[in-house]
Amino acid sequence: MIKHTEKPGKSNGEDETVEIFQLVTPRAIESADPSSSLVEVEIAAATHRGLVRANNQDHYLALRFGRSLETVSTNIPEGSLEPIFQETGYGMVVADGMGGMAAGDVASRTALCKLVELVVNTPDWFMKVNQQEDLAISTRRMTQRFRDIDDELRESAQNNSALQGMGTTLTVAVSLGCNLLIGHIGDSRAYMLRSKRLHQLTRDDTLAQALIDAGIADPEDTATRAMRHVLTAAIGSTGEPVDPQVLRLRLNHDDQILLCTDGLTGMVSDEVIASTLLEAPSASAACQTLVDLALNAGGLDNVTIALAHYRFPA
Repeated sequence: MIKHTEKPGKSNGEDETVEIFQLVTPRAIESADPSSSLVEVEIAAATHRGLVRANNQDHYLALRFGRSLETVSTNIPEGSLEPIFQETGYGMVVADGMGGMAAGDVASRTALCKLVELVVNTPDWFMKVNQQEDLAISTRRMTQRFRDIDDELRESAQNNSALQGMGTTLTVAVSLGCNLLIGHIGDSRAYMLRSKRLHQLTRDDTLAQALIDAGIADPEDTATRAMRHVLTAAIGSTGEPVDPQVLRLRLNHDDQILLCTDGLTGMVSDEVIASTLLEAPSASAACQTLVDLALNAGGLDNVTIALAHYRFPA
């Protein structure tokens, strides 16, 4: 079953419909999906402080995780048991800190470290998605981890006056086989390149986007553009705690998932990003080219990119 979700986009001034493949029939998925250990994932990342900022308040993280079981000795008849069971997943995170030179750096770095701590300390990892309940639990856990990171940053700011007002965007993508889970707060973004088309998956938590959604602002107006950097939600900010946007999606062969901070999207158009991903010989080359494009356009902000290219067995 496929659900279609409309996302704000720019296409001759009208909204563009972006298809998001929601995981709504896990039992049907289970019989057709390849083992996650057979999925080839080319993953890369790059960051630069830009040409204007004094330091880099962006942080990124790319991870591979897994579970395996290998039979060392048994008297079970040969062929009755697979000798090795293995599942492999991948994670990418980008965070754009704010709140002063020191505080922004601390906020984004702390957010990533706390996320890893929360994941490692989870007693039962989901390494297969077999039931609808598994999907619901994964979604709740993603939401709770964002809340826990938010609490961590708020507590740090309360205990250190130099860190007061610090916050960070946070965009996370976790894949296991064909299944993809995305969590997001702020104006960093997650994109999917599929069938030569680039789709923005996440919604910007900015004043500009809120006014556009309300129908009282034009995306191309100068005044609207000036409000693109005014966040309405972030991790550890001084406002009220906000739950993240959480998406569950299906991956197809040759999909590319891009996470990036606004140091890229503020300097490079979606059309150029798409052509770069299509033409680059590797994920690493794509990341470096995108950084170079942002710098050549002025490099007004820190720029950070994480990219995963998925290839499924025939």
